[in-house]
Amino acid sequence: MDHNQQKLLERITITPGTLGGKPAIRGLRFLVSDILELLSTGISESDILEQHPILEKEDIQAALLYASNKIKNTLIIHAA
Repeated sequence: MDHNQQKLLERITITPGTLGGKPAIRGLRFLVSDILELLSTGISESDILEQHPILEKEDIQAALLYASNKIKNTLIIHAA
């Protein structure tokens, strides 16, 4: 992981007891999953930033990188 990716991931915070311990953006009450859900509906990055001025472009990049890393490091075992 390069330095830029590491800096992006520093934007993701997980605080036990806050927001159910789910990954959030910069300690805000804005979950990584909220960003992913918005993107999945087809809303553009610029529209997300316009509708949620508390967010920054790097927050969206961080959410995507975090999700990508989680998926890469997930092992799914199918029971026979």
